[in-house]
This record gives sequence, C-alpha cells and structure tokens, in this order.
Amino acid sequence: MKTVALALALIAGSFSQAAAQNLPPFGGPYPPPFTETLSNNIPLAFGMDAGEAARALGVPLNYVRGRPGHEIFLAFRNIGGSGLFYKKDRLFLQFRKGRLAGWKGDWGHNWMWQ
Repeated sequence: MKTVALALALIAGSFSQAAAQNLPPFGGPYPPPFTETLSNNIPLAFGMDAGEAARALGVPLNYVRGRPGHEIFLAFRNIGGSGLFYKKDRLFLQFRKGRLAGWKGDWGHNWMWQ
C-alpha cells in the first residue's frame, strides 16, 4: 500500500500545470511575424534589381531572354538531396524596367521516375 501511495505521489509530482504564454510588455520585444517563421520563406521582394536578387538567393543569375531591362533570368538553387543525388531546382525571375516583377519555380520532370 505504501509503494502504491509513493508511486502516485511521484507521478503527481512530475506533472506541472499548463500555463498560457504571457503577452509581451508594451514597447517590448515582440515575436516575429508568422511569415518569418516559415521554412519556405524566399528572400525575394518585388522591385529588386538583378544584383540584389542574386545576392538574396546566393546564386548567380543566368540570362534566358529579353531585351535590356526586360529580361528573364534563371537561378539554379541547390536544395540539398541525398548524398548521391543533389537536387537543383530552377527559379525563373522576370524583370521589367530593371526591377523584379515576378518569379516562378520550375521543378521539371524527374527522369528516374518515368
């Protein structure tokens, strides 16, 4: 009987009460916005020039087509993969008047699964 009471006391002592997180103080440090905590957050912003976009992605941009100021560039992003096969995704960047107007990821077809 004493061992059962001792076991129950140990189990009850190991649980703590759940408490809600406190609000930050006025003017104090605030938690980051939800969008900054996402794992797929791309560091691109509309209005960047080609140099800023290349620095943000950390890879060089390859010219695809278009006249000066209205080009389409291609960035090969290395997103890891296994030790045997590295996966590189293509990201097309559209510039208008020298500024980033849009981007589109292209994952293509995987030749191994055809």
